[in-house]
Amino acid sequence: MASTVTQETTGNPVSPRPGYGQLLRTRGAWTFLLPGFAARQPFAMLTLSIVLLVQHTTGSYGAAGAVAAVTGVAMALFAPYTGRLADRHGQRAVLLPGVVVHALAGLSLTALALADAPLWALFAAAVPTGASVPQVGPMVRARWGVKLQGSPLMTTAAAFESVTDELTFVLGPLLATALCTAVDPAAGLLTEAALTLVGGLLFAAQRGTQPSVGADAGTEAAAGGGHARVRHASALSIPGVRVLVVAFLGIGAVFGGMQVSLAAFSESIGEPGLNGVLYGTFAAGNMLSGVVCGAIAWKVAPRRRLVIGYAALTLTASGLWAAQSVVVLAGLGLLVGVCIAPALITGYTIVESLVPAGARTEAFTWLTGAVALGQAAAVLVAGQLEDRFWDGAGFLVPMGGTLLALATLVALRSRLAPPPVSRTVARGVGHRVPVAVD
Repeated sequence: MASTVTQETTGNPVSPRPGYGQLLRTRGAWTFLLPGFAARQPFAMLTLSIVLLVQHTTGSYGAAGAVAAVTGVAMALFAPYTGRLADRHGQRAVLLPGVVVHALAGLSLTALALADAPLWALFAAAVPTGASVPQVGPMVRARWGVKLQGSPLMTTAAAFESVTDELTFVLGPLLATALCTAVDPAAGLLTEAALTLVGGLLFAAQRGTQPSVGADAGTEAAAGGGHARVRHASALSIPGVRVLVVAFLGIGAVFGGMQVSLAAFSESIGEPGLNGVLYGTFAAGNMLSGVVCGAIAWKVAPRRRLVIGYAALTLTASGLWAAQSVVVLAGLGLLVGVCIAPALITGYTIVESLVPAGARTEAFTWLTGAVALGQAAAVLVAGQLEDRFWDGAGFLVPMGGTLLALATLVALRSRLAPPPVSRTVARGVGHRVPVAVD
């Protein structure tokens, strides 16, 4: 039987096997999907553009990785705060100043790198560049959450967003590599800043689909007769969210380790332009896997899917360091990409059952920030390994990161169980109202 919430939200009855066609027919979806895609595209260019620019001006992958790592750490630290502000004050209020600051910071970092500024000056410019990265992906996911509250289409939406993210990670590195190698080493970062500004402003203009400010808080107050005090605890207070953060740190280690190590490998064989192709192959595997994941009517519980998918990711990532040829490395990269999408999609799906609507943007940004933090640490460590040891030593980072995250996930998987539907979520973040069924 179809739930009342599903039919009223999407405007279409939900079939037993919801698919992408039905998802994209959701009323008002395209008004935020298209500008959202444009606004998130630059994010996939940022780290690689910084690595290629700074490596060109300093001659060191270690220095390039360190600057990119500072950017990633700043993003990871500020992203959840940005998400929380968006939940409380609206996405537009956060996006408008954010994209302007990011564009200016990116221009400053580019100018300093070209001027051969000392490393500490690059670090100083990297902080606002990372801190101001617009969290468009989590904001789009939050809009889906409002549209599809209580609908089985949420898993499909999570898969669709993963596919969209990976499409950007196919196009972004290719574009960054082409601009930095064929035009100018600074062209990638300059283009990223310009696209962020334009795309972010277009997305911010779509006010009709952004979540209402304090949506879940209003429900909580109503449940208490209109006199309940609204509490704004962090989404990170939910134990399951903390477990997912660790899992996403491992995924970030794969992204960061692959970016630096593939760039170093391509440079070592005298084909720097091949970097974009190799990374694009990795991202294409992720994208194709995400498409398939969203089309399957899963019967396996999300927690079990996450553990199985993560184990497969760890296994495939553990073989990267041994690859000695372009063909083998491309094949392994494709397999690693195929294994990332199920873990990402399942993680975002689990968040929907753990976190109330009024804290979801923050929860999504914790996961996005975890990927960025894991990526930053991986870029830093992989850069040092590539400088100090053999070509390909940086591939040890994805193996180590996923092994540690898998061990944590297996040990704490019980914390990913959703709370009872009518009880308050841990530490007063909010609660779920039982869904009426016809």
